[in-house]
Amino acid sequence: MVRGEVVLVRDGEELARFPLLVRDAVDLGLVDQLARLQLAARRLGCAIELRDACPELLDLLDLVGLRVEVGGKAEDLEE
Repeated sequence: MVRGEVVLVRDGEELARFPLLVRDAVDLGLVDQLARLQLAARRLGCAIELRDACPELLDLLDLVGLRVEVGGKAEDLEE
């Protein structure tokens, strides 16, 4: 099931975009994958943004204290 999009950005420019696929429920495994993706993106001088992410995912990211961009706006989801 698609739960939004992950967008790779550098200096505000979109480099790539792909659907955020969630097999079952939103869980810590998905949070771990997003954290690893954000870390890899930062090593390349980029960041990831989430677009149209489901509220459950945003709530879980907030709960664990991560920071990613959500639709171009900073959300409380930083390493």
